[in-house]
Amino acid sequence: MAFDFKKLTKQDYLTTTWSGGTTTQLAIFPPDAKYAERDFLWRVSSAAVNLEESDFTDLPDYERLIAALEGEMVLTHNGGEPIRLRPFQVHAFSGAEATHSRGRCTDFNLMLRRGRAEGNMEALQLTEQSLELASREGETLLLKLDKEGICASSGSACASGSLAPSHVLLSLGIPYELARGSLRLSIGEYN
Repeated sequence: MAFDFKKLTKQDYLTTTWSGGTTTQLAIFPPDAKYAERDFLWRVSSAAVNLEESDFTDLPDYERLIAALEGEMVLTHNGGEPIRLRPFQVHAFSGAEATHSRGRCTDFNLMLRRGRAEGNMEALQLTEQSLELASREGETLLLKLDKEGICASSGSACASGSLAPSHVLLSLGIPYELARGSLRLSIGEYN
């Protein structure tokens, strides 16, 4: 399997208007799928919710994951109890549920075709402490990735087999212990 990489700019993303604001499609699969035709396996998008109250589009064949990026939103499904989403709090629900939203925000969405696509969404915050944890856990993570069939290594590509951290990371001012815990992922036809 060959991978192609393409740098996208703001002009490459499809932005559409809906009853409560605008949505920018960041990725869809297959690439020629159309959201309006509901022929996609998965879709990643971000919406600007400009109305205080709005209703979600009915998507009965999809599971949805959503998180507010800026602002807060309160969701109700099928008239049930309100669910308050603060920034970066992820909420999963069925696209078949009648979903009502209150609150202006910018959100991030992952839509997955039920029975044909699986996924998860998690907000990560990188801090100096999390980088230190990554440094201590680098070797454990390498072993777990290898067990899953994911090719990864630590250190510099030009010093393969060496336990020394990447000289490139060190030259960028990354502390020795953090550089020692770095991971290098290579993407190719067989990994």
